[in-house]
Amino acid sequence: MKAVRIHQHGGPEVLRYEDVPSPKISKDDVLIRVKACALNYLDLWARRGIPGISLPLIPGCDVAGVIEETGQDVKGWSKGDRVVINPGVSCDDCEYCKQGEDPLCNSYHIIGEHVDGGYAEFAKVPARNLMRIPEGFSFEAAAAAPLVFQTAWRALISRAWIRPGEDVLILGAAGGVGTACVQNAKLAGARVFAIASTNEKLEKLKGLGADVLINHTKKDFGKEVWGLTNKRGVDVVIDSIGEATWQKSLRCLARNGRLVTYGATTGPTPPTDLRLVFWRQLKIIGTTMGNRKEVADVMKLIWARKLKPVVDRVFPLQEAARAQQMMENREQFGKLILIP
Repeated sequence: MKAVRIHQHGGPEVLRYEDVPSPKISKDDVLIRVKACALNYLDLWARRGIPGISLPLIPGCDVAGVIEETGQDVKGWSKGDRVVINPGVSCDDCEYCKQGEDPLCNSYHIIGEHVDGGYAEFAKVPARNLMRIPEGFSFEAAAAAPLVFQTAWRALISRAWIRPGEDVLILGAAGGVGTACVQNAKLAGARVFAIASTNEKLEKLKGLGADVLINHTKKDFGKEVWGLTNKRGVDVVIDSIGEATWQKSLRCLARNGRLVTYGATTGPTPPTDLRLVFWRQLKIIGTTMGNRKEVADVMKLIWARKLKPVVDRVFPLQEAARAQQMMENREQFGKLILIP
């Protein structure tokens, strides 16, 4: 089969489009003929190099396609079924899995990061990670949903416990998780402050439900938030940027506010003024991915068209490097998709 693999860490130029053997499935797996694979920022981290990555690697966490083959113990699935995957894999046996908290599993791993993923014509997936795509949904829309929407749902609903009427500030709102966060927060009844780098992106975010739009290249978002809230601050900040925005994000919070982080694209070690944290009684909340219940809940809303996957552009698989460069430059609004 054709696939894109990483043989060494580096820039987009290290992605190699090549012939590789098709995956061999076990008794509990299915083989998917990939119809669409969405890019995530995690793909960039895997390419650049993070602990736990073994090379060569086929990246790609969000896979949609049709079942080509099923393992001998797989029940309820047949060749030709249209499916999308939950990319998080857990052991189902540790104390955290038994609590229903699979992202905390001791052996938790992500398809396309720790094992081969969907930048390929075929992908191997545990059958328990399959979700059926309803009629009327394209493979591209289905692939654009799982990782970003489960991340947004867990961050906002399960971890931050946002409530109707609260103010929620979303940094990087034009990205994949950002557009999901805007929609989830709005659906939950919050007033949504969206930050992006261009007025064009902000207008699109307004169409997704954002109430307050801030172009961070033209205005200091911290001062803007402080002024717009009459020096109160917001109840929740969603910050996956890290070092570049961390201190400002903390200062945007109202007393007893919550700062939620699921990423660190500008660096993992920001300075923190602890006096600000304890005096305002702030909460700093870490989160990643979602458990199976959260994935099921948010995907149900997507299938019901209460939430909308946002697709910016579709590339052929052999142009994976170009697509990753576009993501690295933050030129997209929503998700970029690869088609084998």
